[in-house]
Parts: sequence; structure tokens; C-alpha cells
Amino acid sequence: MDILKYNSNAWDNEVKKGNKWTMPVSSEDVDKARNGEYKLLLTPTKLVPKEWIGNIKDKKVLCLACGGGQQGPIFSALGSNVTVFDNSKEQLLKDELVSKRDNLKIDLEQGDMRDLSRFEDESFDFIFHPVSNTFIDNIEKTWKECYRVLTKGGVLIAGFTNPIVYIFDLYEWEKGNLAVANTIPYSDIKQLPKEKLEEFIKNKEPLEFGHTLYSQIGGQIEAGFVIGGFYEDKIEDDILGKYIDTYIATKAIKL
Repeated sequence: MDILKYNSNAWDNEVKKGNKWTMPVSSEDVDKARNGEYKLLLTPTKLVPKEWIGNIKDKKVLCLACGGGQQGPIFSALGSNVTVFDNSKEQLLKDELVSKRDNLKIDLEQGDMRDLSRFEDESFDFIFHPVSNTFIDNIEKTWKECYRVLTKGGVLIAGFTNPIVYIFDLYEWEKGNLAVANTIPYSDIKQLPKEKLEEFIKNKEPLEFGHTLYSQIGGQIEAGFVIGGFYEDKIEDDILGKYIDTYIATKAIKL
């Protein structure tokens, strides 16, 4: 299976379904950002600390794998030079919609987050990468590419899923039960029951990968980053969120 192409089409379908991560910010949100008042999410509910963003005016910002008209327009309204990079054409069209509606300048690029070869070394000052690397099979390539395209002193802030989420049987999860069934690293393609995988594909649902914490955090360190910030998040009414935080955010610096 060409997972890149499949998930590109699947996220196009999520736009049609009205997934909350495909709903663009309002003009009111953009106006507030122009006045320095904004909210950004790397993970589902907890706001990114303002000190993680800092003074972003005139900085070159790469919004990596975060189309949907949510984060890119905010950074543009804050005065950044923004490039939104995403695998889904329909997600990028959301950013285009907001940029035209609110007179923002946003460069749009469609592609694979593991391959940023179209960008030269040290092209960006800041990378914003919300929970999205769960849709690719190799995240070490992404971290290395992020390191390469960042300037010295540049910052990468990223959100990702705690791999503990993927050890549980999906059928039982949907029934409200936590039953350990899978190993980490996890792959829908390899570990979902055949009938469930066929159902996902039929319904054009995005396929996911559960990466180890070593790949998520250690991968950033091995790429050359220093981790300078960390927090966790969860969805309160989620079955597992009752017991443990299920999302992680990191701030990494290229020294």
C-alpha cells in the first residue's frame, strides 16, 4: 500500500466529513492574532505556552503537516512569513480560503513530511508540528529533515500521541474496555484484524502508526536537537484519558 497517497486521500475525505482538525479559524480569531491575542494547539486540548512561541514577527515559520486553516493563518496574522506544508490538498485549500478571506500571505506546499528536500538548509526559524506524525511510518526522517531546514538557534515544537494508546484492542476500546493486544511500534496495516482494516479502507479512514517514545523523543535528540520544553495532554472523556495523559508536546532547539 502507498500509505502516503492513501492518507492524503483519507484526509481529503476527513475535510468532507467535517473533522474538527479541518475547520479553519474565524476572521475574529485572525483579527485577535493581529493584535497579539491568540491560541494555538499542538495537542487536543492544552494551549501551547506563549513562551514557546516567543516573538515570532518576521520569522520564517514552517507549519509542518498542519493544514486545515488553523495554525498557519494565526502565525501569518502575528507577522510571520509562513509556509504550510501538508499531505492533503483539501487541507491546504482551507489555508488558502482563510488567506484570501482575511488578506493573509501564506505559502502552500503539498508533500511528504519525511521529505523536505524542496527547502534549502536553514530555510526556517521556527517549525510548528502538531499531532500528525501518527500518519507516517518513519518519523526519524522527519526529525532529521526538521533539523536540516532550521537555522541555528531555531525551534521545533511538536505534538504527538503517547504510544500507550496503541497497545489496546480497538474492538474492545470501542466497547469501553481496555484490553492489551498490540505491540509498539504499532501499525494499523500490520496489527489491525483483517476485517477491521478492510472496514477502515472502505470508509477511507486515515491509517495510523504508533511510534515508540524513543523514536519520538530520542529521534529528535539523535537528529541533533536539545529538548528544552515538555508537557502532556489528554482528552478528559476518553477511556484511557481517565488514567493517564495520552498526548505529549516537546520544544526542541537546534544549537
